[in-house]
Amino acid sequence: MGIEIERRFLVENENWKNQVIRSESFSQAYLNSSEDEWATRVRIIDKNKGYITLKSSLNGLINYEFEYSIPKEDAIELIQLSKYKITKTRHQLKINKKNWVVDVFEESNSCLKIAEIELNSESEEIQIPSWCGQEITGIKSFCNASLAIKPISELSVKDRIKTKRF
Repeated sequence: MGIEIERRFLVENENWKNQVIRSESFSQAYLNSSEDEWATRVRIIDKNKGYITLKSSLNGLINYEFEYSIPKEDAIELIQLSKYKITKTRHQLKINKKNWVVDVFEESNSCLKIAEIELNSESEEIQIPSWCGQEITGIKSFCNASLAIKPISELSVKDRIKTKRF
């Protein structure tokens, strides 16, 4: 079974940039529009690798996630057919021997930067970098599927934080 355990934070400043070890461009779309069902995501990384992912939240911290490679041409066509899209650049960082990512969103989500760390267990302790702001783990309106449906330009960060968690 595919399980993902992750914590997410808003990024407060640019101090993370000097720790980037790799960056990739992501173009992705969602084929369904309900936050309460499985998300079906199609993604192209660096314009050359296609993936389809099935994802569902178990409790906000833990997600079921199943990801499969698909032909790039199929991914392009599915993204074109979807009306729920996101583009972002994912920056990978290594901090205290842990892998972090910072997603810098574009277009109608362009003011948003989110840091993520995948954990081995719910109880794993981490050192949160100083450039991380408020934790947004489990806030539905900050998940990528929600941001594709209702971009940050349509609802302020402050209003999104007020929404319920998973």
